[in-house]
Amino acid sequence: MTKAAVPGQTEPGATRPRALRPRAAASLMLLDRSQGPIRVLMGKRSNAHVFMPDLHVFPGGRRDPGDHRLPWAGELHSAVQQRLMTATGGQSSPARLRAIAMAALRELHEEAHVAVGKPVEASHCPLAFLPDLTNLRYIARAITPPGLARRFDTHFFALFADEAEIDPAAVRDSQELEDLRWIDVDDVSVVQVPDITEIILGELRSALEADTSLAFDRPVPFFHTRRGQFVRDLF
Repeated sequence: MTKAAVPGQTEPGATRPRALRPRAAASLMLLDRSQGPIRVLMGKRSNAHVFMPDLHVFPGGRRDPGDHRLPWAGELHSAVQQRLMTATGGQSSPARLRAIAMAALRELHEEAHVAVGKPVEASHCPLAFLPDLTNLRYIARAITPPGLARRFDTHFFALFADEAEIDPAAVRDSQELEDLRWIDVDDVSVVQVPDITEIILGELRSALEADTSLAFDRPVPFFHTRRGQFVRDLF
């Protein structure tokens, strides 16, 4: 994806289609560094999906209204919280910022059966675990260009599996993502990925080359459309 598609002109007298407002979303790049080259968890979306069918993506999805009410076990790193605050215009409450990250962990659990946090009885928490946001790194933000059937304003996070005490062998397919697999971040040619996923992977590679521990306070790239052009900003 190097340039946004520009919708065609509306026929005279026709009603101009209502612009789709991007939905807030989050995605998680779960990283395994236990076997040499760093690998990232990806799964294939089914062909029944309207958005990106039959492509391998990171676990993720749109933020749910209840995400800001979920209890948690560990707070976002202060540097990550500050970057999120800047990304969202500086007016978001801590609960709203936390909800973005919560969505990433909730989706990881729903799509790969991986819980990042402290197990609790289901009656005490809708997720049956208290999400731990402590080790999340904020990697990138991207807004789907106009003119597509679905639009998302997605925040991409990264997390090392060992920091979260996750066994890489414990991931399981779900109805949302199938063919879950660990893929070398330097070579994803074994699967077909969306253009934006390849772009975000490029940002991840650059970040790892600069600092293999992925510093919490690194600048965050923002991909979006400006006057019909797909651009990259930093905040």
